[in-house]
Amino acid sequence: VQLQASGGGLVHAGGSLTLSCAASGGLFRINSMGWYRQVSGKQRELVAIISGAGAATYADSVKGRFTISRDNTKNTVYLQMEGLKPEDTAVYYCVADPRYSTREVGAGDVVYWGKGTLVTVSS
Repeated sequence: VQLQASGGGLVHAGGSLTLSCAASGGLFRINSMGWYRQVSGKQRELVAIISGAGAATYADSVKGRFTISRDNTKNTVYLQMEGLKPEDTAVYYCVADPRYSTREVGAGDVVYWGKGTLVTVSS
């Protein structure tokens, strides 16, 4: 499974940004898709996960500001980020996993990882 993310960049605090991630190869192996992020020097953390049926799990820190969605016809997952804060600055990783439970995937041990895309929020 290959995951290709795009859409990172620099944005001012309070601004918006949308990340996209397209999956290819071995698509029968995945159900849930989503995003983790990592701040330099810290562990990777959950941002949001969405199942093939559309159920989603969000980190508390992004609830109400970020929206995850997916287009199964395009094998693509999106992360719409609004009200961005400097603490959202991180490398964002697209992920995919065979499990159906977004809570389980959000808890860790994700199987497939894409290369990260940097999101920088200036104050």
